[in-house]
Amino acid sequence: MAMPVMTEIEEKLVNRLLSGNEALARGAWEAGVEVASGYPGTPSTEILETFAKMPGVYAEWAPNEKVALDVAIGAAYAGKRALATMKHVGVNVAADSLFYSAFTGMEAGLVIISADDPSMHSSQNEQDNRNYAKFARIPCLDPADSQDAKDMMLAGFEISEKFDTPVFLRPTTRVCHTSALVEASPDRYQGAEPGKYPRNHAKYVMVPANARGRHPLVEERLEKLAEFAETFELNYVEMRGTELGIIANGIAYQYTREVFPDASVLKLGMSYPLPKNMIRDFAAKVDKLIVLEELDPFIEEQVLLMGVELYKPDGWEANPYPHFKSIFPLTGELNPKIVRTHAVRAGLLPENTAAQPRASTEPSRGVESATAVPTTGSFRLELPTLLAENLPNRPPVLCPGCPHRSTFYILNKLKRPINGDIGCYTLGVVPPLSAMDTCGCMGASTAVAHGAVQAGDKERHFAVIGDSTFMHSGIQALMNVVYNQSNVITIIMDNRITSMTGQQENPASGLTLQGKPTNEVDIEALVRAIGVKIVKRVEAYDVDAIESTLKEWLKIDEPAVLITDHACALLPEERKKYMTLDVNDDCNGCTLCFRIGCPAILQSDELDEKSQRPLAEIDPLLCTGCEICAQVCPRDAILFRDQMIELEIV
Repeated sequence: MAMPVMTEIEEKLVNRLLSGNEALARGAWEAGVEVASGYPGTPSTEILETFAKMPGVYAEWAPNEKVALDVAIGAAYAGKRALATMKHVGVNVAADSLFYSAFTGMEAGLVIISADDPSMHSSQNEQDNRNYAKFARIPCLDPADSQDAKDMMLAGFEISEKFDTPVFLRPTTRVCHTSALVEASPDRYQGAEPGKYPRNHAKYVMVPANARGRHPLVEERLEKLAEFAETFELNYVEMRGTELGIIANGIAYQYTREVFPDASVLKLGMSYPLPKNMIRDFAAKVDKLIVLEELDPFIEEQVLLMGVELYKPDGWEANPYPHFKSIFPLTGELNPKIVRTHAVRAGLLPENTAAQPRASTEPSRGVESATAVPTTGSFRLELPTLLAENLPNRPPVLCPGCPHRSTFYILNKLKRPINGDIGCYTLGVVPPLSAMDTCGCMGASTAVAHGAVQAGDKERHFAVIGDSTFMHSGIQALMNVVYNQSNVITIIMDNRITSMTGQQENPASGLTLQGKPTNEVDIEALVRAIGVKIVKRVEAYDVDAIESTLKEWLKIDEPAVLITDHACALLPEERKKYMTLDVNDDCNGCTLCFRIGCPAILQSDELDEKSQRPLAEIDPLLCTGCEICAQVCPRDAILFRDQMIELEIV
């Protein structure tokens, strides 16, 4: 049942260029989603941020991905269409919930977005989450562009309700962040009002006896989904010739159209389960058949297991077993150049096609070509010489004015093991700070440090974690430290926001995703409630306070928590406080200020007469006036804010 609803916000999102993330949000709204929960993580963040602005919806940031998925499951149990959003590694956190929901099904549709990140633009691994769909026995949809993203969101909820299953929707970074024209509708699906909350113990209470009864139903459902895949409208064939046929999905479909304009294509909108009969029929119509997909040979392996013959170039046997792909790279993001290069090597294209792209005779509705690091075989090629020579090296660094910089400066001085975590503060590993020794996943820092201590490491370990990550999964690790009587010193860097993904709210920020004031978690009170007796909150910019506290605690053999407190320098209220500092004539080029790694502090062209070292200067376009550099300067050559005002330099 359709309900026409249009607002000014909605009108702006109809028939216009939308990013994949905006299109997913639009599709969720049109599909009648009323409850959406997620955790911010690139490349998925903008989906929920966009959806939250739409009329008639509830959207929230959850403390972590498992909580988000459980919330969505609860809404779907209650009879409302629901959405859970996260990046690919977030599914690792939510896996428990994913698997039980695959067994239970639900009363209304449930779509789970796993935004995968090939080439790890903002991730610590490169996992291919299509494997999760296969593992959980649920369908997986792979959009190729923004229109696909919107359409698959609508289709996902229909499939979910038809087959009583969660549906996995897997956009990748290139689809999430690239814009394309989307045809949207002003109509919004409105299902029937839900009845009483279900009291079906055999279906929804997953004790062993009930779960054993559900498993055969899951397998039967998968068979029905495979039959459905044969006629699913987003699985379709584009016949152009018989010489070459290509099976492609997701963004790889766009590269197929660009690099092989004359080839026939089987576009798989559903990558699991596969339409086996459709694949066999397509294979019978072409002389050569290949699979073009990013990352794992997920489709390729299934096609081979079906007994369908794929084209194998000379030397394919040399690819490493069992994880191999016949032609295209196993690692990294694809792009037209990479696809073309490997197609030439495999004998699918003549040599003269490698340098210049071939224009497609039929424009795709999808995305423009992306730039990625080329690869060969299963491994990397060197960047083109031209790019290597002309592009400057610009590693990521902590922002000017970042409140974490002083802590890392002190940690570097103390020379103790530092176990880190996932957040923008992970950049503390970058020279000259070089103050992080491990970083694995969200919430790992404190637990890893504890493990090292229990393994007998005699050095005192520091664990570094942000406020949002502490809320995500650091609380349990700290409880474990206290419970098992470790002496880890945990530093919670409270900048009052989730900065890494663009300043999203969290339970300690005092605001919800939709901008409503809410209770603000008192981190210090929470830490004390866990059982930590030695707790201190300090101003994050106070170098001396951080150093003296940590030095004192190195003498104490029990858990301790230091909370460094200052809002992210990029928040609007902080930007209003910016003041450019200045360097006076007392500078002798000692270089100590350079060791804090602030991009606003530069080496000037002027040299100290005695030492012939470059003097320091401050870039007025970058400096925020945080005063960390002024605190570490041994000659008082960098002026403080009050000195700037007194001397009327500002």
